Amino acid sequence: MRTTQRNLTYDEKHVYEVVRSDRFLRMEGLSKEVPFFIYHFPPAWALGVDGMRARVTTKLQTDDGIRVVEINLYDLAIELLTERGVWNRVLHAEPTMDKADFRDMLQGMLDPHDHLAPAIRDRLDTVPATEPNTTVVFLTGIGEVFPFIRTHTVLENLQSVVVGRPMLAWFPGTYEFTRSTGHQLRALNLGASDSYYRAKDILEQET
Repeated sequence: MRTTQRNLTYDEKHVYEVVRSDRFLRMEGLSKEVPFFIYHFPPAWALGVDGMRARVTTKLQTDDGIRVVEINLYDLAIELLTERGVWNRVLHAEPTMDKADFRDMLQGMLDPHDHLAPAIRDRLDTVPATEPNTTVVFLTGIGEVFPFIRTHTVLENLQSVVVGRPMLAWFPGTYEFTRSTGHQLRALNLGASDSYYRAKDILEQET
C-alpha cells in the first residue's frame, strides 16, 4: 500500500480491527512463519502514530479485554546500560568519539542476542498468565535506537523469545517487497535497507 493512499485515520482503524480479530490473536494463516507483523509509516508521522498507538492500546484493553505488552527498545536500552553502570560513560563518550566508533561501542553493549533478547524474555516472563489468545506485544522505540540497534537483528533474535502471542513492530520507515531484493526494511528511510522476510505487513492483513 502506498503512502499517498494512506492516512492516520484509515491506518488506526485498520490496525485496531486486525489486532482485535480472532485470526490475528490465534495466529492463523501464517504459513508456518513466526507471528510477527510490521506497521510501517512515514517518519514524519511519528507524533501522530504515538497518539494512534495509545488510542489503539486503550481500546484493545478496555473494549476487547486484550492485554498489550509494550517493549520500547529505547527505554530498554537505557535501562540495561544503567543497570550495568555504563550509562553515564556512554553520555560522556558520545560528544568526543568518532561516530563510527561510538556506534560500534553501543552495538557491542546492546547486542540483540546477548543483551536485548534475554531482557525481553525476562520482561515477558513477568506478564501474568491470561486467557489464551488475549495478549499481544507491541515493539516500539525503533526509530530512537537507529542505527545503534537494527530492527532486523532484533526480530531475528526474538523468534524464539516472543512465542505463543503475536507481535507488532511499529516501524518508522518502509517495509516493502521487490522481485530483485525481496523484503526490505529501511529505518527512517535512510541509508541501506536490511533484509527480513518473516514478518507480515499488517496493512496487507484482512480485518
